[in-house]
Amino acid sequence: MEAAEAALRQHFHPWRHRLAAAARDGSGRIFTGLHLGATVGRLSICAEATALGRALIEGDGTIAAIVTVRHPKPDEPHPHPAVVPPCGACREMLADHAPEAQVILPGPNGLVRVPALFLLPLPYQR
Repeated sequence: MEAAEAALRQHFHPWRHRLAAAARDGSGRIFTGLHLGATVGRLSICAEATALGRALIEGDGTIAAIVTVRHPKPDEPHPHPAVVPPCGACREMLADHAPEAQVILPGPNGLVRVPALFLLPLPYQR
């Protein structure tokens, strides 16, 4: 989480980089990624995707854990980034590339870790 928060603090931009993710590979190396916002929303790329790509290319080819944080909105009372769950598309991507990766996300009593495949019980089948 610290790596994702640091990336977000360094690169935050209200319309381009509102989220950051950090993925840890099997050897313990951490790779960060940013949300790449675009004027045409469907062209945006999620922070999880950029972190996953970096980890697969630069790391050992595995993902042991991943977390995503979102910059607080101006009207939110807490000034710190919040951990957020992956969107549906990222759940599919994680199920394809790292089904056993531990996804850190908010639960009813704090943060929890669940396998990526748990977030997508009925994944798309080719």
